[in-house]
Amino acid sequence: MTPSPVATYRLQFREGTTFETAADLAPYLKKLGISHLYASPIFSASPGSTHGYDVTDYNAFEADLGGDAGFLAMSDALAKHDLGLILDFVPNHMGVSPKNKWWEDVLRWGADSRYADVFDISWVAEKILVPVLGKPYGEALETGDLHVVLHPERNWLRFDAAGYQLPLDPRTFALIFARLEHGERDRLLRRFAVATPAEIDELRERLAEHLEEAEFADALNAAIESINADRQFLHELHEAQAWRLAWWRTAREQLTYRRFFEIADLIGVRQESRRVFRESHQTVIRLARERRLDGIRIDHVDGVADPKAYLGDLRQAFQSVRRSPMIHIEKILTGDERLRTSWGVEGTTGYEFITALSGLFVDPAKEEAMDRIYSTFLGEEENLRAMIAKQKRAIFHRNLAGELAYLTSEAIAVAARGLSTRDLGADTIARSIVEVAVALPVYRTYVSVNDGVPTRDAAIIDETVEEAQRSRQVEADEPIQFIGRLLKLDFEAGEDVAGALNFTRRFQQTTGAVMAKAVEDTVFYRYNRLIALNEVGGEPDHYGTDVDAFHEAMRIRVEDQPLGLLATSTHDTKRGEDARARLYALSEAPERWDGLVQSFAQALSAYRKDIEPGLVSPDAPTEWGFYQSLLGVLPADFDPENAEQRDGIAQRLTAFMEKAVREAKRWTSWTSPAGPYEDALKAFVAAALDPEKSEGFLPTFWRDAQPFVVAGALNSLAQTAIKFAAPGIPDIYQGTEFYDFSLVDPDNRRAIDFADRQSAFEGGESAPDLLDHWRDGRVKAKITAEGLAARAAAPDLFTRGAYVALEVTGAKVDHVVAFARIAESGGPAAICIAPRLALTLLGDGATRPMADPATWGDTAVAIPEGLRGRGARDLFAESRRELGETLRLSDALSALPVSLMLVD
Repeated sequence: MTPSPVATYRLQFREGTTFETAADLAPYLKKLGISHLYASPIFSASPGSTHGYDVTDYNAFEADLGGDAGFLAMSDALAKHDLGLILDFVPNHMGVSPKNKWWEDVLRWGADSRYADVFDISWVAEKILVPVLGKPYGEALETGDLHVVLHPERNWLRFDAAGYQLPLDPRTFALIFARLEHGERDRLLRRFAVATPAEIDELRERLAEHLEEAEFADALNAAIESINADRQFLHELHEAQAWRLAWWRTAREQLTYRRFFEIADLIGVRQESRRVFRESHQTVIRLARERRLDGIRIDHVDGVADPKAYLGDLRQAFQSVRRSPMIHIEKILTGDERLRTSWGVEGTTGYEFITALSGLFVDPAKEEAMDRIYSTFLGEEENLRAMIAKQKRAIFHRNLAGELAYLTSEAIAVAARGLSTRDLGADTIARSIVEVAVALPVYRTYVSVNDGVPTRDAAIIDETVEEAQRSRQVEADEPIQFIGRLLKLDFEAGEDVAGALNFTRRFQQTTGAVMAKAVEDTVFYRYNRLIALNEVGGEPDHYGTDVDAFHEAMRIRVEDQPLGLLATSTHDTKRGEDARARLYALSEAPERWDGLVQSFAQALSAYRKDIEPGLVSPDAPTEWGFYQSLLGVLPADFDPENAEQRDGIAQRLTAFMEKAVREAKRWTSWTSPAGPYEDALKAFVAAALDPEKSEGFLPTFWRDAQPFVVAGALNSLAQTAIKFAAPGIPDIYQGTEFYDFSLVDPDNRRAIDFADRQSAFEGGESAPDLLDHWRDGRVKAKITAEGLAARAAAPDLFTRGAYVALEVTGAKVDHVVAFARIAESGGPAAICIAPRLALTLLGDGATRPMADPATWGDTAVAIPEGLRGRGARDLFAESRRELGETLRLSDALSALPVSLMLVD
């Protein structure tokens, strides 16, 4: 029986975490109060994959995780403890790898392959481009990097490019057999020359049988040796294939298949094809039928051609086996964008919840001051929106040039048939496409064959076209208006409508990549004003909100996705939830932080190096970001004198800073690392963490940062309490039941010491007792367990129950958020009270994350009429009270800084 959804626990498989690991964790997860294990991708992936998103076989469990037997044992262990299973599934793309049999078959037979329609390949191109060479093709050929090899295990001929092997078209084996000095030469030549895909197994058997004869094997090896010494023949053999090897740098301009973002090793899958959908979902549907699958998380749903149609097909496939597992989608909602309820899913994976929390804990009244000190440190003012627009253009023109070329070709084909558009040139069309993508305020629109142009999307397209015209990056309005017509399918002739649909499908699959690469993977590492806001789905210029905005966001959740996930940390977040919570506190005291940064910069000035005229390392934005990253990563119980702890932080922070500056793409990048700049940055980070080099910088930093550390811990507890009372299903990322001060991946995918976490739960201390030892994180874990227990007692209350904002009055009204969850007709209810703007609330000198009860003064929460006179049990403080008209915070928060009450 599928358990009621209470909370999910995300586990990152691979890197030492296997099916056996998960099975062993089942008792702990049950004791914690989890209802569903939420597994990262577990299907077969490219060799050495650390994440599993480069899936190579949708219907085989990863052997390194335990294979079929291991999965079944894990599934049985979960069922034994009444735990459900949610799988992270990747429909949009697969890994380009010799391990991928579908891809291998396409490379082998080209358009004749039975899997030719699986991948989003442009068959108009003469060859499938394979950009894996470390040097230009001609140089690779000349220097002997290319060979024909006889694979020892497959007993089959393959083409080797400096260790990267590709299949040869069996029909071209005839070219190789022509050099064979053996009696079977002519027979094999004729047989392979007329080979077909249906005969592949028979051909393998024939060749294997011949290779059992030593004489034949020697003759074939001699032929291969002769071929490998003949550069011209190797080139001719290469040219006879359906694929073409190329220098890796060629991928951004000439790639002949749709990629995931800009990653050439991930190829787009055509889930819009019923056969492709059926074959790629066989196993997940079977698992649902066998009651081994209770939910599915769809990765990058914006990448598939028609998300609504895909999700409808998925729901229908589950219903065909009489099952209805939960469906959650990785979908980033921006601005006032809302989840499309017509998609029929339980909800998103919860990035918008992180954004709502950041608005609650960041002080909007101090934005101008933070702007001023940040600009002063940089010596210039930064315009975030202009920076995003610039990076969108750069990403589309450079990193995604191949996609832009494809879209331009599609658009020109339609334009050429119109008398008013036939004069539009390729350059004008390309720039217009870019400007429309730059102006698009969301990740994508959802125009489709089935639904045409939804009203919401028509409005977005119209607004986008107007904004693109205002930018004046394209001299005339007509070309941009033409792109708008394409996106709205505004044509009469069937051929033009078909062309517009082809263009729009690919444009919609591309704009998400443009947005993500420009914003999340570039600007978020450049614009460092307050890096806690630089989060997936976040908008760093939305600098805090009032409490009413948070309440409105929660009411929308009840309406749109009562079963949506409530995330605070994920495998993709830029930093751990408790690191963000600490950094939120900076927003309350920008002048204080500025004073500290000035002293930090002075202390480390000797390690700031001139690289070239006008460039130092670290440059000002990077240095400003470094101090925030250092503050965020240090554990609450950090000891500057502990060399082992210090060295561990240094390694993690050094790796993060390298990633940060390469992602920023300002002075260095992944594709063109700037050695002197990066070496100087590494030396700077090393000096900061080395007490001898920096003459006590780190102990001083830690001492001076304590007000933010204490306030950050209070923010952490508040955000945790809110998470377990908010509408939706709490999602706990592995290990974050305790403090999580991780940096971006791969730092946030480090192995978790679960034995240590389990032992921490063995004590029977209450949350108030644990608050005295708040730095070890056990108080957060206790609040997590109690919050989960509350949800288990009334799961529907916390998902579908009404969300009621509670009125707060008194001196500290700006420092509290309070709300109730109320079931229908006098059923169960809950009240959550949590502090906000913690740094100001605690004042100077605070040593623990809790305001003195007297601090609250006359501040009180008004209790709704229907709850007055009823008994309430405070789960965290382990106390009871009877509710009156109001509840004073000096009473409600006298034992703990947060409160979650279940009302009888």
